[in-house]
Parts: sequence; structure tokens; C-alpha cells
Amino acid sequence: MSADNAAVSDVGKVRSSNQDSGYAGTHLLAVADGMGGHAGGDVASHMAIRQLLELDRPFDSPEEARGALLKTLLATNDLLGDTVYDHPELAGLGTTVSAIIRVGDKVAIAHIGDSRIYLLRGGELSQVTIDHTFVQRLIDSGRITEAEAKVHPRRSVLMRVLGDVDANPEIDTMIVGTEPGDRWMLCSDGLTGVLTRDEIHDMMTADADAEDIALALMNGSLDGGAPDNVTVVVANVTDGQPAQVSSLVGSAAEPISIAEPSPRADVVRASRQASRSLPVSTSDVPIHKHPPTAESEIARKRRFRRRAWLIGTIIVLLGALFAAGVEGYRYTQSRFFVGSSAGTVVIFQGIPQDLGPWKLSHLYNDTGIRLDALNTFQRAQVIATVSTASLEEAEAVVARLTPAAAK
Repeated sequence: MSADNAAVSDVGKVRSSNQDSGYAGTHLLAVADGMGGHAGGDVASHMAIRQLLELDRPFDSPEEARGALLKTLLATNDLLGDTVYDHPELAGLGTTVSAIIRVGDKVAIAHIGDSRIYLLRGGELSQVTIDHTFVQRLIDSGRITEAEAKVHPRRSVLMRVLGDVDANPEIDTMIVGTEPGDRWMLCSDGLTGVLTRDEIHDMMTADADAEDIALALMNGSLDGGAPDNVTVVVANVTDGQPAQVSSLVGSAAEPISIAEPSPRADVVRASRQASRSLPVSTSDVPIHKHPPTAESEIARKRRFRRRAWLIGTIIVLLGALFAAGVEGYRYTQSRFFVGSSAGTVVIFQGIPQDLGPWKLSHLYNDTGIRLDALNTFQRAQVIATVSTASLEEAEAVVARLTPAAAK
């Protein structure tokens, strides 16, 4: 985005591990705030940012960049779900994501959760994204003020998030114009939960480079007690082509790998409850130190094998159904029955039932015997059909239905 991009992250004063991840690149800016504590918040934010890294490249249009952001985040949501499937001990992991890609004089934005994107232009600070939180809904409906939201007991409850929650999450996307002199800032709620809007504005308007601005914002949160992880990404928009920069912070900067599932993983998976449902809280699980984990090559291969097995199973089942259908049809065509057609007695090959739009019988022989030549009992039998096991039995039935017999 510019030669003046910076990303910083800190564990804060209370948490024991950093669940945040951030990235400041040439074209891409992103922040992810993991949730789940020991259930894998750092894994979720790490995976989200790492999946986005391939988008730090030029795009032909902001619309293309927006589509790429949406596609990548939805794929990341699937990946997080697959990870929990293989590692049920990570059930409940999730992450917010706020990301920007600059394309010329516009930026494509994707956002889910309560991390935020701010724009400083001409000394005016505006919040570009809307928090997907329970308290934001209360604010929008006029039930509480922003000041009351800061201390609301459910201020950490998220209504939207990537992870082991929703198979089809709703992700906000937009395209916004930008111009030289703009200053963009992305942050986790560890910053906005401590600093007021006025404090953020004062620090953002300082005559300093992006790294100093980011550090000032992070240190302001730390000075305020920083009960949560704090991650800040700042970028200044300049003229011309952006310089090549790349900075990973937080969990995304750490190498992590997912251990092989334990022998009892299937038992755990079967016994655990289904994925948690929305809303979810970013602070409802205590934070503990744990060996970092994330998707490895083994996990990717396992997911591929599982999907290949599923596709193979479906093909086998379809083949079995087809074979059963063919065999069943062959059986019906070994049967015969006596019935009527156009006022005469006929022998049908098949069975008198139909399978939806498909007929399971066809006219085999018209005997020429008229129904009105039969007595009442015989006529009723023929109209109701007389099923037989073979052509010989059917012909024997017809032999007993001669006009002479009807006299």
C-alpha cells in the first residue's frame, strides 16, 4: 500500500498467550483476533492470516480483489472446520478478520467480527467497519450508548465469526476510494476496548511514521491496562507504486503445526457436542499456555484423503443403486400377468405396478378375446389383472377364458 506500513502486536497485561495475528504488506493489510483460548484461538488467527498472504499482490480491479478476499475467507472458514473435525480438542476455535487490499485509488475491504478498520483523512477519523457484536445491535437499536457498550457485561459477545461456528458465515465486503495522505489503521478489540475514539484520533493525527503511530496506539492500550491482546496495523497512502514490504506479527509470525490426532480422537469427536452456535464470546474460555498448533502438510493430506473417500463412497453407492435397479427391472420382466386393453384380453410382460413415470410392463400378446364375451366374474378378474410367474401360467389362465366358457 505504501512504503510506510507497520504492524505491531502485544500479549497485553492479563492474557498468557497472544491469540492475535497481524500483517502489513505491499498491497495487503490484515488483522485477525483469535477466540477459544486453549481451544485454539492462536491457531485460528494464524491460519486466517496465512491464508490471506497469497493476496498480497497486484489485482486488475478492486472488484477482483474483493472477490478474492471473500473467496479466501470462506475457504478459510472451511479449513478451520476441517481442522476441528480432525482435532476435536480444538472445538470452538474461531477468529475475527479485517483485511484491506489496495488497487490503484481504491481499496477492497472484507470484515467479520469486532476487529476494526479506521480511516484518517484530512484530520477526520472515521470507523469504516461495523462491529458484529451483541452490543453493537443494542447501539444500532438505540437501547444503549457507545459509552455504555464499553462496560456492558456482554460486550465480548460476537454475532459473526470465522471458525467452528457457521458453515456459511456472512462477511461484509466493500470498495472504498482512497487518496494520497490517507492513513489507514486496523486493530483488534484489545485496542478499542481500552482507548476512546478521541484518544485514537489524537494518536493517529500525530506527525510521525506508521511504525511510531502503531507503537503509540499499542502502548496507549498497555498503559490503560490492556486486558486483552493488542494488535495494530497502520499504513500511509502515498503516490506511485507501493514499496515491497512484509511484516507478520502475533501468532501469524510464529511457526505452528498440528499434532497427529490421538488414537481416541474419533471417540472424542463422537462424544463432543456439535460446534457451538452463535452468538459466541471472545472471553468465555480462560486463556492457558499450550503448545502452538496449526495446519500441517499431514493435515492437508488427511483432509484430501477424507474427501476422496467420501466421493468414492458416493460413487460406490450410486453404482450399487444402479445395479440394484437394473436387477430389479430384469426381475419384473420375468413376470407376466393377464389384463385388458381396448376391450380385449391381453397378456402383459412385467408387473402391473408402475414406478413413478416409468411403466414396469408392456403388452406381450393380444388374445383377441373380448371382455364382453366373458361372464361377470371372469371379466372382473381380468380387469383387476391376474398375476402369474411365467408366460406358460398366463397362457393357461387365458385358455380358461374362452368365449365358450362364458356361455
